[in-house]
Amino acid sequence: MRYPSKRRHYSTAATKTTTLCRHLRPLNQPSKRLSRLALLAAFIVAPIHAQAALPAAIQKALARADLTEADISIVITPVGDKTASRLPTPIQVIDSDESDSQPTTTIVSEHSVTNASTDTSTSHQSALVTIEQRTIEKHEQKIHAYTDDPYTYQSVESIPTVIPDEPQHTLDQNAKAKNAASNNKTSIKISFSPLLDHQSDIPRTPASTMKLVPSFIALDTLGADFVWHTRVYHTGIVIGNHLHGDLIIQGSGDPKMTHERLKQLLYKVQASGIRHIDGDIIIDSAVFNNVSKDPAAFDNSPLRPYNASPDGFLVNFSTIGIKTYPQDNGQASVTYKPRLANYQLPATINTRAASCGQASYSLAPQWQNTQLVLNASLPESCGEHVFYVAYPNAKEFAAHVIAAKWQALGNTLSGQVISQETPYDVTKTTKRAHGLTAIAMSPLPMVSYPSLNLTEQIHDINHFSNNVMAEQVALSIGAYDKERLTQTIPASTIATSPSSHEVKASNEMDNKVAADKSSGKKADSLYQFGKPATTDYPAALQTINQWWQTNLRTPPPHLTNGSGLCRECTITAANLSELLIYAYSRPNFDAYVDSLGVAGVSGTIAAHSDRLPESTATGRAWIKTGTLNNVTSMAGYVKGLSGQDYVVVGIINTEQALNPYAARPVLDAMLDWTAQR
Repeated sequence: MRYPSKRRHYSTAATKTTTLCRHLRPLNQPSKRLSRLALLAAFIVAPIHAQAALPAAIQKALARADLTEADISIVITPVGDKTASRLPTPIQVIDSDESDSQPTTTIVSEHSVTNASTDTSTSHQSALVTIEQRTIEKHEQKIHAYTDDPYTYQSVESIPTVIPDEPQHTLDQNAKAKNAASNNKTSIKISFSPLLDHQSDIPRTPASTMKLVPSFIALDTLGADFVWHTRVYHTGIVIGNHLHGDLIIQGSGDPKMTHERLKQLLYKVQASGIRHIDGDIIIDSAVFNNVSKDPAAFDNSPLRPYNASPDGFLVNFSTIGIKTYPQDNGQASVTYKPRLANYQLPATINTRAASCGQASYSLAPQWQNTQLVLNASLPESCGEHVFYVAYPNAKEFAAHVIAAKWQALGNTLSGQVISQETPYDVTKTTKRAHGLTAIAMSPLPMVSYPSLNLTEQIHDINHFSNNVMAEQVALSIGAYDKERLTQTIPASTIATSPSSHEVKASNEMDNKVAADKSSGKKADSLYQFGKPATTDYPAALQTINQWWQTNLRTPPPHLTNGSGLCRECTITAANLSELLIYAYSRPNFDAYVDSLGVAGVSGTIAAHSDRLPESTATGRAWIKTGTLNNVTSMAGYVKGLSGQDYVVVGIINTEQALNPYAARPVLDAMLDWTAQR
């Protein structure tokens, strides 16, 4: 459903009061009049707490940003139980001069818990991960100095954050185990009335906080350990290390098939015995149908990686990394990752005396039919620098990269790399070799290459706000949702979850082949093994809406994609709050919350402590941010000093010309105020 324009919405309290008053007309019966007056009194009293004036700190931040209360929606809701928090271990950020006096992990008393049976107050202990401020600053400075697209860089290269590699939830397992043992008879409160509720039912443009929707629904429907399988088949016959036929790569929608992982996939093909292909390499990306978009449509910036299109076989986010090395001769050498076969990439570029700024803007790259053109000289002060440029066509990009990787492994290909959005035609005439007729392909894949699991993938989506990965996951919900698939396609063709996917799929394949033999049917289809359903945006978004209507009470948000890179997408603060509260109680919550940035420490919220140096929320808030022109948003979880967990959502939309970064301190103040509770 699409919400009407926000201009037509009235304040929540006024709308509800008007509606209620229609039903409170004077009646002849005094008892009914009295009961309805009581109802009116209850209605008036009830929202006073929720619709109270915004806290002074938030009002001051609004004034500094030249915004009004009408520009913002906020809802802050306590969740869980102080003695059984589900949030990760807080991170204590300390000054460098404190590091000598404190160990890496410190046990601190955060709040007291009263034992009802003994009427005594005991100190609740929790572990704090301690990180020096200078460690965070050096990490951020190093990344920003090296590239002008830090989030793509960290996502493509899998650069670790400053947070310890071990998941935060495991750092205090013993403490949590003791707490669980002592509280196993205590009922856990999942949610409460909002602590603060301001215009939470007004649909607003969310920007990247929309990523919280498909990332959690994927976890809830597919499971935290779900993996995508890219499968490789061949037609014809293999003689020696020559394949006399075609190699077929069946895309699965894997969001993170980086160029290094693609190299591993092709190495597995080589290790199976094929070094030379006397035919074509066919890329089948039919799992996603008609999902390509004009990369310039949103903001006329087609080269920016955040505008890349999803694809059934997405390679390296359709993005190339360009590294420059200034020399002493007025030029800089240029290298590329990944390399593109059959495409010219300049090896050098002129330099000029100028400040670095953003190298990608300085070079003004242009993709032409057969070559990349760098239209400007590089500021020599850039030094060794990496920037990222998106290729305009995902299928062409994948074909160029596969050809280059296959050659780099020392292999040969007599035909072409062909990328298509239709299944491979099994009736295609195969090639003959030395008088032998190429035999029909095997119905089983020669290589089945698993992706990183969903937990690892949504970390990139929410931590680094990776748009195209979010699109891949949203579409995958439509392709792999088990309940929908069970109702629409035979069980023998369903892609199963990783806990049993290979065994189950193999058994189903054996049963299918046996059935085909008994009926005389020729088993020659590529898609008898773990075939996902083909999906498109309407089908995927419908699946997301169905999940929402089944599990939540608020009306579904209006989505046109899964990333939030849209102006027509709308969601309410109440929508996001309900989703986050629901997620808090679900089995895969740990994977969800660990995917969020930590305020003042990592991800897109790392600069929180720069904007608000004394913020109590630093290290205590797990947040997804969103930024577009005239849009600033934050949503996630905060652990208050009392030990209480909170769900926080803040969305700012304004029709004034607004630099979104000027509005962000308003939401920083929201996090700080919540953390002090």
